[in-house]
Amino acid sequence: MTQGELLLLLYDELMKRLTQAELALSKENYPMFEGAVQRSIDIIQYLDDTLDRKYPISGNLTQLYEYFTYELGRVKIGRRSEPLGHVKSMAGELRDAFREAQKSGESGK
Repeated sequence: MTQGELLLLLYDELMKRLTQAELALSKENYPMFEGAVQRSIDIIQYLDDTLDRKYPISGNLTQLYEYFTYELGRVKIGRRSEPLGHVKSMAGELRDAFREAQKSGESGK
């Protein structure tokens, strides 16, 4: 598995967990909700920990990951769906951007 494929797999899992958190919150299944949010935070932390810091975009991604973690902490404490949806939307856009970058990189070979 390439680095790009692993990255996309992690983002897919993040999206799955965020969706799971939304569904659990709507059903008031708080243990499942909190577990899904925590797993999302763990994935985001792993993404940040594995950034290659030699690239300037890494600093921007770190700030974005910190924002995601902060918002998900608020989501977990307040059991609020609005910030959860916002993080999910932003993470989805980021995943799509990485997917396009990987496709461009593969077609350039």
